[in-house]
Amino acid sequence: MTADEAEIDRRLAADPRDIEALAAKADARHAAGDDRAAAAFYKAVLSAAAAVGGPLPMSLKPIIERAQRGIAAAEGRFEDYLERSLVDAGLPPGSRPPRFQDSLDLLTGRRTTNLQLQQPSAYYYPGLPQRRYYERSELPWAAEIEAATSVIRGELDAWLARGTEGFTPYLVNDPSRPRSDFHGLLDNPAWSTLYIWEKGASVAGLAPHFTRTLAAVEKLALPHITVRAPSVLFSRLGPGARIPPHHGMLNARLICHLPLIVPEGCGFRVGGETRQWEPGKLLVFDDTVEHEAWNDSGEDRIILIFDVWRPELDAAERRAVTALFEAIDSYGR
Repeated sequence: MTADEAEIDRRLAADPRDIEALAAKADARHAAGDDRAAAAFYKAVLSAAAAVGGPLPMSLKPIIERAQRGIAAAEGRFEDYLERSLVDAGLPPGSRPPRFQDSLDLLTGRRTTNLQLQQPSAYYYPGLPQRRYYERSELPWAAEIEAATSVIRGELDAWLARGTEGFTPYLVNDPSRPRSDFHGLLDNPAWSTLYIWEKGASVAGLAPHFTRTLAAVEKLALPHITVRAPSVLFSRLGPGARIPPHHGMLNARLICHLPLIVPEGCGFRVGGETRQWEPGKLLVFDDTVEHEAWNDSGEDRIILIFDVWRPELDAAERRAVTALFEAIDSYGR
């Protein structure tokens, strides 16, 4: 990072919606060859401009146009890279699962769709059932993981004997991207997590403390997708904390909650349907459907969270999605 870019960062720390500073940051990232960060900051320029009440000063017009050109150029380079990577992975055009090709066309903007319940923030896989929850009775593996609740709770209790050591805020600011707070929860320990599997691998320092938990979860159809999945974590929601309505990133997986510590006054809503966490009973849902959670008690609520493949995706589709995200996550590295 240059001295000029450090000064830009200081301006953005003071005002994350400074349009000129956002554009300058995008230009600096583009010059450094970081297309993904450049596109993110160019998009932040347009977002900040759209949020301005009233007409924009004419002096900002060249900046807005530069941001639009920068986004178009970055997206074109990214799309070319994805196509080359998929060919290298043995997935040339014409040999891809049809639903996967549709998902790629949606990702790159070659087509659009009218979404229903599912509103993924990053990646939409079409043709999957529009469902809020999956019932425990229809998941053949549910009973086995539920049977491990007591040993999982035992390992958690042993860890909690030292307090909440290791729990960190679920949402942490990424200085390489435009700052985007989420209802005051960014860097807020009221919603915190203890990852035992993160960024595609078990967490070395924690794995010895949770051997039986990991053994129980690793039997499942976990999506091994580069640094994105699987994730296995204990989620702590502090007294009085709320997680406002939001959507997950991709609908090719399901999110699983195994409740462990659930005081009175907690609740969870997916779509328009509210359910209660019950210790030892799985809640499995599509997190690309709007969902929220709350803890109106005076105690911590802690659940084990992990993700599994959507059962409707066959082996070829899972391989294609994995190859796509391998390409996405290697872009610019």
